[in-house]
Amino acid sequence: MSNSDHIQRILFDEIDVRGVIARVEESYAEVLARADYPPVIRRILGEMLAAVSLLSSNLKFEGRLSLQAQGEGNLRILMAECSHHQDLRAIARYEGALAEAPFNELLVNGRLALTIEPEGGQRYQGVVPLEKPSLAECLEDYFRQSEQLSTSIHLAADSQKAVGLLLQVLPAAGTGVDDWERISALASTLKDSELIELDNETVLYRLFHQEKCRLYEPESLRFQCDCSRTRSAEALQMMTEEELLQLADEHDGVLEVSCHFCNELYRFDKADIQALFSNGGPLDQPDQIH
Repeated sequence: MSNSDHIQRILFDEIDVRGVIARVEESYAEVLARADYPPVIRRILGEMLAAVSLLSSNLKFEGRLSLQAQGEGNLRILMAECSHHQDLRAIARYEGALAEAPFNELLVNGRLALTIEPEGGQRYQGVVPLEKPSLAECLEDYFRQSEQLSTSIHLAADSQKAVGLLLQVLPAAGTGVDDWERISALASTLKDSELIELDNETVLYRLFHQEKCRLYEPESLRFQCDCSRTRSAEALQMMTEEELLQLADEHDGVLEVSCHFCNELYRFDKADIQALFSNGGPLDQPDQIH
């Protein structure tokens, strides 16, 4: 398969279950290259990337889906996003040392939010407390509590690859309890190492060779941040012109806005700041200062 980053839907011919496999390698490396994360965060960010890739496979509109976990301990925020273009990005915020621990213990008093933001539509967010020891189990809880959908999620990541498998009862069906119990039981036998090391066809055969199922053509994923000079200018306009000019004076006449996701740096001199307010809108010019 030419692209290491992709999702593939699984079609079950005779039962009311949908499935998706996501594999993220190059995008995972891009995320990790932008910060010196400890091993435990690297692994969880891989799982977050695999998870949003899986969940985005059900998007029926233009927009983005994000997954955010927040806590009150040393690990504060984990966030991953996937757009309808299947562009991925992810970030973590933490302080101090972090050792391996269950997901819900790393994020003290934590909660998990799944947010769907259609372009030009109404934003939707579902939130659940982190009560299970893994991200996959917390997501299963989310679908059980918020969507009332029986869901099986398996996430695995090492230092180079992140992979996920999602199986879910079709929401309109409402039948086939025995089918679901059989499929979910089969899925539970899959080991992390198998999910990471085996290709999708082999995983499908390993689990479901007695079922009538097949894989759709893969759909590519990629790392892509949607930050821009214009969006950075819009963020600056949350302050007044006077406040921004004063900050610029304190920083040799130039304000620098850095994207937390990709570390891209946007610079604004005093003429840029004045233009933001005299023109009544953000700058459209390339990233150049006067």
